[in-house]
Amino acid sequence: MNQDYKLSLIEQSTDPLQKILEECTLCPRECQINRAKGERGYCGAGKDLIVYTAFLHKGEEPPISGTKGSGTIFFSTCPLKCVYCQNYHFSHTLQGRVLTDVELAKIMLKLQGEGAHNINLVTPTHFLPQILKGLAIAIKAGLSIPIIYNTSGYEKKEIIARLDGIIDVYLADMRYISSGLAHRYSEAKNYPITNQQSLIEMYRQRPVNSIEDEMIKEGLIIRHLVFPGYTDESKAILSWIKNNAPQALVSVMFQYHPYFKATHYPEINRRIDPAEYRQVTGFLDTLDLKGWAQELEADEGLAGIHFESHLEKWL
Repeated sequence: MNQDYKLSLIEQSTDPLQKILEECTLCPRECQINRAKGERGYCGAGKDLIVYTAFLHKGEEPPISGTKGSGTIFFSTCPLKCVYCQNYHFSHTLQGRVLTDVELAKIMLKLQGEGAHNINLVTPTHFLPQILKGLAIAIKAGLSIPIIYNTSGYEKKEIIARLDGIIDVYLADMRYISSGLAHRYSEAKNYPITNQQSLIEMYRQRPVNSIEDEMIKEGLIIRHLVFPGYTDESKAILSWIKNNAPQALVSVMFQYHPYFKATHYPEINRRIDPAEYRQVTGFLDTLDLKGWAQELEADEGLAGIHFESHLEKWL
């Protein structure tokens, strides 16, 4: 996409999104508090942009990480806050560093300079106005690689619609299709409906996956983390994708560990077993969806619990 056109779209969206901070409804929690004046809602974020870490991530899906890595920026705190979160030490807190939009742009440009295939914005929604300001500065200074919106999928379609033409690749989770599970493990009973609506909007924007030299340039990847004991939930989710976004790439992950508070929930206080793995992968094979199914013994060392903050390198 022409970068001048993308820049014009960013500039059109930034002020309206900034205005939303005065009565914040960026995510489906719709706390309606004045973050512009420092008030804090469910996610805990105020007016400042907070980043935990940034690095060249080589553990994402193959067409994202490639050989040199994805230029990944992890933002602090999260609107969803799942009980099993592997990033809980910064996704459930404001641990990280307050950055200006100029500093965020500098990180993006340095990641590009180090060979990053893309800029991978992880859990960005609650900081969207600030991120767009930084992105505009970076584009003016020469940022040209694809922008990835890496999200838990707890999104509002109206906010995603504002990103049409700005985001090149959506990397979005589909955690739950059952409101009961969404409520139990994420206190987000409305997750299924908001998730499905936002995924349909992402698919409308990026219905075709453009891949060049084995790297994704535009498209939609839907991730699903399989939970122990809930193979029927996984099958229902994969069926929904087949029926509603059949050309999307699918990434089925078996890396679940009972991190954080999951030990307090006996039914999910274990790993996926081989029989569950075979059930889900066998069902996946019947759907003719393109993408990836993670090995049962995924590399636990790539989990966010092991990430350290090394922002000084990029500033």
